Amino acid sequence: MRTALPGGLGGDTAPLPPARLRTALTVFFALDGFLFAGWVVRIPAVKHQTGATASALGLALLGVSAGAVVTMMLTGRLCRRYGSHAVTVVCGVLLSLSITLPAQTHTPLALGLVLLLFGAAYGGMNVAMNSAAVDLVASLRRPVMPSFHAAFSIGGMAGAGLGGLVAGGLSPSAHLFGLAGVGLLVTAVTGPALLRNRVAPGPGATEPTAPRPAAGARPPGEAREQPRGMTGRVRRVVVLFGVIALCTAYGEGALAEWGALHLTQDLHAGPGPAAAGYSLFALTMAVGRLGGTSLLERFGQTRTLVAGGVTAASGMLLGALAPVLWLALLGFAVAGLGLANIFPVAVSRAGALAGPAGVAAASTLGYGGMLLGPPLIGFLADWISLPVALTTVTLFAAVAAVLGCTARTATHT
Repeated sequence: MRTALPGGLGGDTAPLPPARLRTALTVFFALDGFLFAGWVVRIPAVKHQTGATASALGLALLGVSAGAVVTMMLTGRLCRRYGSHAVTVVCGVLLSLSITLPAQTHTPLALGLVLLLFGAAYGGMNVAMNSAAVDLVASLRRPVMPSFHAAFSIGGMAGAGLGGLVAGGLSPSAHLFGLAGVGLLVTAVTGPALLRNRVAPGPGATEPTAPRPAAGARPPGEAREQPRGMTGRVRRVVVLFGVIALCTAYGEGALAEWGALHLTQDLHAGPGPAAAGYSLFALTMAVGRLGGTSLLERFGQTRTLVAGGVTAASGMLLGALAPVLWLALLGFAVAGLGLANIFPVAVSRAGALAGPAGVAAASTLGYGGMLLGPPLIGFLADWISLPVALTTVTLFAAVAAVLGCTARTATHT
């Protein structure tokens, strides 16, 4: 028997095996990272095409962040109404289409406007697929959220690597149109698995925070009935996890924007070793996330958060202040391991407390860290020095560790 999904999307009501749903969600996380990284590596070429100065390009790139932040809270409401699976698929299509637009612009203003659309699709997809993942984690009763974010990291590395290979032979327009084709194909192949709106729970699995739904109730991942508003206590805890996510995203943004310059300017590294700094950071973050489920099962969420914050703080202190290149690279690698699982755990806990609204709130705050990091470090670098400015990543990571302990008390876990 077939029925209609919310919003008129057709779907099969037969239970979908959790393993298949997990695979489909993993593919969407990887696709998100792949497409975003593919755009990032073409920024220099698009800058040249539009004739943008460095400051004009910086303002245009804010369009991605602005579009994402504005859309994230709206996406939480859409997920409650239409289901996180359906919204993930729609955003996958929109992200694939919008990635073609930057290469068609010829002025910084036009670039900024189309990046608002790209950022909106990117932010919406992040909230929707994280909401779907939170529901699956509850169904499986296993802390598998880090594995999804590992897929995002691996997809990002693949997108950046492919972009670097084709950058010399393909125009930005041809490259981004190719990425759009890949995105639409992957969405068409994988999307139907998400649009089957029933999830078969694993052996012995039950919802940890809600009674078993009555016959005919909506299944996990699809338009669950949510309270009209979060209670004051829940809202405060969600904000707490959002601030923890912000501390992590601050470090990611700082290293992405300033890591290579620090290695080049302060440690006199060549282009290759300088690029290796962020690559090492991204690689160890992916490795850390692949092992995140085992860490969470063995040590629990609080210990994982605290240990991650302490590790990241130590690694970044070494990376920022090391007098020689190899020690700085080691510090970047350690920082990646430490930061790896903080964001996934924070978003997962926020979603478990408040559904898509919690995911949206924590993601919005977390994304604010990427907005805050690069300009703050730039200001401090001009005022003091870049190495000292990068130690703020250590400070934020330490704050995440302290808040991890506070979150344990706040949630009585």
